[in-house]
Amino acid sequence: MVILDGKKLGEKILGELKTEITGLNKKLRLAVVVVGQNPVVEKFINQKRKAAEFLGIDFKIYPFAEEITTNELRKRLSEIMHEKRNTGVIIQLPLPKHLNTQYILNAIVPEKDVDVLSTKAVGNFVVGKSEVMPPVAGAVKALLEEYKIDFQGKSIVIVGAGSLVGKPTGLWFLNEKVGFSLVESGTLSPEEIIKKADVLITGIGKPKFIKGDWIKKGAVVIDAGTSESGGKLSGDVDFESASQRAGFITPVPGGVGPVTVAILFKNLIALAKE
Repeated sequence: MVILDGKKLGEKILGELKTEITGLNKKLRLAVVVVGQNPVVEKFINQKRKAAEFLGIDFKIYPFAEEITTNELRKRLSEIMHEKRNTGVIIQLPLPKHLNTQYILNAIVPEKDVDVLSTKAVGNFVVGKSEVMPPVAGAVKALLEEYKIDFQGKSIVIVGAGSLVGKPTGLWFLNEKVGFSLVESGTLSPEEIIKKADVLITGIGKPKFIKGDWIKKGAVVIDAGTSESGGKLSGDVDFESASQRAGFITPVPGGVGPVTVAILFKNLIALAKE
C-alpha cells in the first residue's frame, strides 16, 4: 500500500511556483472573503496564508458578519473585485445557509476566479477554454500524474457531486473522455457501486462514511472529504481499515488538501500572466 503524500507534492508544486513567480514584474494579491466563523474553515485559510507567505504573495482577508444579506455581500464583492491590487478573489465555502451561494460566486469575474466556481468560469472549463483547473480536480490530476497511476479503462467512482469536489472532477474526466459512476445521496446500495471502484474519489464531508470492506483490493482511494470529528479533521473514508485493502490512498489531513492549495496558487499565477 502506497500513501499518496499530498504534503510532499504540494511543497514540490509551490517550489516550482516560487521559481516561476520571480519572473513576474508585478506584486500579486489573493483576496479571501470570509463570512462568519468556522474552526475547520480557519484551518484551510491558514494553509492558504502559509503558502502565500512562502511565495511572497500578499494575502488579504475580507471578513463579514454571518448575518450579512445576499445583496449586501454581492455589493461588497463588486467593490473587492474592482480593487486592482486583488489579482485573484476567493469566497471561502461553505457560506451560511441563508445566502444564495451561486449568485454570490457569480460576482467573481473569470479573470480573477482562481477557484473556478462562477458560472462563467465553470462554463469556460467545460468547453475547454479555461487557462486553469478547479483546484480539487487539479489536485486529483496532479496526484495521479505524480504517482504514475493509469486510470484509462478503469472503473472510476466519484462519491458526491458537490461544486468543490465531485462536479469539477467529473467534468475533468469527461473532458479526458473517461467514463465514471457517480454515487449521490439518492443512490441505492452505494457500497455495491463503491466496491467495484478501481479508482475512488470522494468529497461528501461525512466522517468515515466509507468502510474498509467497501474498498476493492488494490484500489486507488483519493479522499477529498474533510469534516471535523472529535476535534480532529477526518476524511470520508475510514483510513485505518481502508488502508489494509487499498493499493494507493490519501490521508486526511495531508492528502488532497495541500495539493489543492498549491493548485489554487498555480491558478493565481496563471491568471496574472493572462
